[in-house]
Amino acid sequence: MAVITDKKAFEKAIPIVVTDDRRFPRLVESLSPAERRWVQAAAFTGAPDTFVALPDTKGNVASVIAGVRDAADPWALAALPLKLPRARYALARSSLGIAPENAAFAWDLGGYQYTRYKKAKRKPADLQVEGGKRVAEALQMAQAVRLVRDLVNTPAEDMGPQELSDIAREQADLFGGEFDEWVGDELLAQNFPAIHAVGRAAARAPRLIEVRWGNPKHPRVAIVGKGVCFDSGGLDIKGAEGMRLMKKDMGGAAHAIALARLIMQRKLPVSLQLLVPTVENAISGNAYRPGDIFRTRGGHTIEIGNTDAEGRVILCDALAYAVEGKPKRIVDFATLTGAARVALGPELPVLFCNDEAFAAKLEAASDAVRDPIWRLPLWRSYRRLFSSDVADFANSGKGGYAGAIVAALFLDYFVPEGIAWAHFDTFAWNDVSRPGRPAGGEALGLLAAFAALAGESKSA
Repeated sequence: MAVITDKKAFEKAIPIVVTDDRRFPRLVESLSPAERRWVQAAAFTGAPDTFVALPDTKGNVASVIAGVRDAADPWALAALPLKLPRARYALARSSLGIAPENAAFAWDLGGYQYTRYKKAKRKPADLQVEGGKRVAEALQMAQAVRLVRDLVNTPAEDMGPQELSDIAREQADLFGGEFDEWVGDELLAQNFPAIHAVGRAAARAPRLIEVRWGNPKHPRVAIVGKGVCFDSGGLDIKGAEGMRLMKKDMGGAAHAIALARLIMQRKLPVSLQLLVPTVENAISGNAYRPGDIFRTRGGHTIEIGNTDAEGRVILCDALAYAVEGKPKRIVDFATLTGAARVALGPELPVLFCNDEAFAAKLEAASDAVRDPIWRLPLWRSYRRLFSSDVADFANSGKGGYAGAIVAALFLDYFVPEGIAWAHFDTFAWNDVSRPGRPAGGEALGLLAAFAALAGESKSA
């Protein structure tokens, strides 16, 4: 493990001195003349995400000076584990007061590499950090992020509905939860017709996964995740470019499973319900069609305007089922719309929320853990954009306007007033690599959602 917290395993470690560009000149003055010349020769200026290794008289690394932008940034050290020479390191006491939990989080994820199909380029360097409750919790958060990344990075061939089910069952077994699922035509028998309609054309059967955990006397929290394991677009088929990354269309499910894991692992005083509707949006002779009308579990009829707007269709049955348990909170994650990415780009998930107090807690938690989100309005006047002449409403909007809002408003129909609901339209993907955040699957909004729920449970 790249992060070592057990004091019994501690050894002599190479010290890392952390600085920033403002403090760097004073630090240079404290160095020996030989060290100053070395730093100058390396053209090191204390810039963020850079470092210089200072040698001893034998040419070994004696110490490291690392530049950061902000010592409170949980990603401040993330550039180091895969760039420093393989060795054991520890933060020097003069390292700008970087919290051990932030150091552990950044170091763990800074060493992340997806290795299921390709060997790691190298092993990360090790960091000794004094353990404690906060460090342990930070490493739990890092493991949840790793879980999201691994699930999203895995191609659809090896991450279909059955595999998602196996992962959810594994988490339930690990933390003492109860697992259930409805597969194929069982969805029709148990009144989940919308999930069945989207997934019926695929060779791998659609299913609804459920995990229950916690004391039923505690407040109910329902976590819902969109699990479209591959999205061809259906009969409204995507082009090649649009289909290329559709293995990640189960990113909402990955977030939901990881969030449920954290809730169970931390033993939050809640009654947890995890729901993952999971399908492949495929094409065959029995694929659902534009113009088809389906009655949902919530009792509404929906006209299919576009088969590529399938995520909201499977989510509506899951949300309706969640509502039946009268939860205090519902949180859903979905890689739902390209419109959200056009509006805010790949790094900033969209938050929709029907409860001002809950929204404020989510935004405050986002700031506290530096997991950025941005709230857009549930502008209900835009319901006219997905009206239908033959059904209660359609699954797609008219005119191409306000795509993220229209999708959220579709889901809003299935959550009655009085239940606080948050919907994250997340990309679940890094389009470029940054320190600790390599290109590929990513948890975006996960840490903010957990911090908000954990904060509520403490104040309850």
